[in-house]
Amino acid sequence: MAEPIPPVTLPPAENAQQEGKWLRDALVYWLDHEFLPEPANQDIADRASQIFVRQRLEGENDVGSLVIAIVTEMQAFDFRESFYSEFAIANAVSDLLLDSLGIDRCCGN
Repeated sequence: MAEPIPPVTLPPAENAQQEGKWLRDALVYWLDHEFLPEPANQDIADRASQIFVRQRLEGENDVGSLVIAIVTEMQAFDFRESFYSEFAIANAVSDLLLDSLGIDRCCGN
């Protein structure tokens, strides 16, 4: 039987606003370089970072729970002017957070 994947947790937030700014900037960079720079990327990154900051201020440290919150709340975002969806954004946030923790996300490691 396969072993469950252990949760990945962030350290408790010391400055959630600063984390949110980092995430916003990193996400805009990722969005602009993954496909094309487009005006909607700024709005997408703003909304995702707002969700992230609120969750962190509420004490959420689990990366999986943060990703689920972003998927859920980004469903209300209008993605018609974008190549992306709530799932792509949540996955990108997950990748950025794992990278920031120095966790290799390749090949199930």
